[in-house]
Formats: sequence, structure tokens, C-alpha cells
Amino acid sequence: MNRDLDLAGFELHPQRGAVLGEVHARPFTRLIAPVTVLRFAFLSQGEVAAADRQKFVAFCMSHGQAPPDAGTKHHQVTIDTTQLRWEQHSEFSTFTWIVSSGTPARRFGEIGDQSAALIRSLSQSGQLLVAVKLEVEQTSAALERAQELFERGSLAVAAVRSGPAVVASDFRSDDQGFVRILVCNDGLSPGRLGALVQRVLEIETYRTLALLGLPAALELAPSVDHIGRRLVEVLEEMQGAEDLKLNNHLLTELTALAASLERGAAGSLFRFGASRAYYEIVQARLAVIEGGEIAGYPTWSSFLARRMAPAMRTCATMEDRQADLSIKLARAADLLRTRVDVELEEQNRDLLRSMDERTRLQLRLQSTVEGLSVAAIGYYVVSLFGYLAKGAHDGGLHVEPSLATAIFVPVAVAVVWIVTRNIRRRHLKHDERSGAHD
Repeated sequence: MNRDLDLAGFELHPQRGAVLGEVHARPFTRLIAPVTVLRFAFLSQGEVAAADRQKFVAFCMSHGQAPPDAGTKHHQVTIDTTQLRWEQHSEFSTFTWIVSSGTPARRFGEIGDQSAALIRSLSQSGQLLVAVKLEVEQTSAALERAQELFERGSLAVAAVRSGPAVVASDFRSDDQGFVRILVCNDGLSPGRLGALVQRVLEIETYRTLALLGLPAALELAPSVDHIGRRLVEVLEEMQGAEDLKLNNHLLTELTALAASLERGAAGSLFRFGASRAYYEIVQARLAVIEGGEIAGYPTWSSFLARRMAPAMRTCATMEDRQADLSIKLARAADLLRTRVDVELEEQNRDLLRSMDERTRLQLRLQSTVEGLSVAAIGYYVVSLFGYLAKGAHDGGLHVEPSLATAIFVPVAVAVVWIVTRNIRRRHLKHDERSGAHD
């Protein structure tokens, strides 16, 4: 009897479901023109992102919609004629409002009062960075419509690779603060139209996020320039610096410069890396949607390349300068530290030589003192012996005090010298044992 094989007997990896589900995350929304799409992106990380998520959950529940599951980064709800797509990323969250009117809008991006009130009711704690107003129109007169809406000096138009459609924008903020984008559909299916709109929105979102690295690079530029100039000055001072105090001062300054540089590099590491990743996403999305140039107007790729590429090069150059300066500072500090160590060793050598000379003088003085001590102690012992000899003579013994004292002098001196020498030897042996134990 045949049975279907299941995975009941296997130990599944805890991340298997998340990995498989990632392929189906953020699906395209099927769209039918005419439709107005508003995209907001808020910078939110950590506690701010958690608070904004709770606000979105409360918004869903207040309108009778199911909230996102715990850990879910994408969710979509439909309220009357308005759809809301919520997506949470590593440093930002997006809210995409899709308003379908069924009839062409009287003005670009115009939505009803009910939809406007619904959008305003969902507040966020994070800072607003991206605000896009995208209008999808069912028309074949794409160029005429684009020329009517946008400033011609900044207008970029491109045919869509996947079918009969055109995208256009001047990438400028309107009076309400929105960047306006026009999508003219002339036969795309709802699925392809939804995919096109999502990719266009991603281009504008990631374009803005990528350019966040430029202010950081410009802010770091004066500090990096100062560190570079000061490094050259320190290296010049190092060539003529022979004083240990001056070398120590230069080493302290190099350490401070390196700390300042590393602080700036650590702060900009994520920003420059994120800008590089976002720029790559923009280029990937442009490669997917663009099909060709229209009527001599620049395509989105050429338009954005002229403006984004210099900014990205600035960020990359600043990142390279930080890395290069870090290596040079470390090398200069090593050279200066080596010079300081050599100077300290020379000072220690001179100090040891001075101590050795001082010890030699002390030994000579000690030998002299020992000789004087032997004479003094011998004189004292002989004097005592003289008193004993005189006492013995006065007591009736046949002893000549002067002769006995004279004979005793070399004996006393010899005995005192031998005793003193033995004492010194014992002290030296004790010091040697103590030094060996240390």
C-alpha cells in the first residue's frame, strides 16, 4: 500500500519556515488603473520601531482588521476602498496607501476626504523621510501628460521593459512635500502593473535612503582633512625630534588623532554601508523596469546616475580616506613608539651604568671603612688586653704589660680581620640566595 512521505520523522531546522517564507514575502499587489498610491517611509529602529508597530496593530484592530503576527515584517489590510501595505525594514518602515477611485482623478494624486482622514489617523513616532505620490493613469499619451505635470528641465521618462507603459517624474517635491511619479499604463495586466508600481516606489524609497550617506560624508570631511594635515605635521616634527619628552607628546597627539578618526569611522560605518546597499538596490530595480528612452528625455537611469553617482563616490571616497588614514596613523604611532622605546632603553642603560659606577664606589668605600673598622676594633681589643696585662702584673704574675700588649697586637688585628671577613661572606651568600629566590 502506497503512502505519501511526510516530514514527521525529521528534525526540522528552527529557521526553515522563515527561510522558505522569505521567497513569498512582500508579494505584488494587483492593480487596475486609474489608482493613486501614497508611500510614506519613517526612520524607526529599536524602541521607536516597536512603538510604531504597536500603533499599527492598534490601527488594524480599531478598524476590525487582523493585526500582523508577532515577528511578521509585512502586512496588508483593506478598509473600504483603501488598501494599506505595511513593511518593516532594518532601519525604516513603509506605509503604502492604495486608493482606487474607478474614475480618473480630477487632479494629480487627488484622494477623497475619507481616505485622507484614514491616512492622518495613523500617526508614527519615527521621522518621515520619504513621501511619494504616485498616479497610475490609463492612457497612451504618456509624454504629453508628463510634460503637463512636471518641470521639463528635470523631467526623466522611460519606457517599461515588461510591456506598454511609461514612467515619468521630475523627482522634485511639490507644494505639499510629495515627490510625484506618473505611471501611464497602456495595456499591462494587473499583476505586471502592481509589480511595476512596487518597483518604482522602491526606487524612490531606496534612492532617498542611499543619499543619507552624503550629509554624513560632508560632515566628516573637515575632521578628516584636519587629521590628515596634522598627521603630515607630526611626521615632519618626528624627523627632528630627539628629546624624549617631545616624542612622548607627539605620541600622545597621534593617539588622540587616531581615537578621533576611529570614532567618526565607527559612527559612519553603518551609514556608508547602508547607502552602498541601497544604491545597488536602486540600480537593480532600474535594470528590471527600464526598456528605453522616449523623445529625447533622459531615462531614469541616466538622470539618477548623474546625481546619485557623485554622491555615492563621495561616500566611498570618505570611507577609503578613513581606512587609509587609520593605517597611516597606526604606522606612524608604531614608529614613534619604537623611537620612544629605544630612547627609554638608552636612558635605562645610562642609568644602569651610573648605578654600576656608584656601586663600585660604594664597594671601595666599604673596603676602606672595613679596614678602618678592623683597625678601630683591633685597637679597642688591644686596649682591653693591655688593661688585663697590667692587672695581671699588679696581681703578682710575672707579666710585662708593654711586651705582652705589643705581642698581642698582630694577633688581635688578625682575629678581627678574619671575623669581619667571615661576616661579610655570610652576608654576601645570603644576598645571593635572596636574589635567586626573587
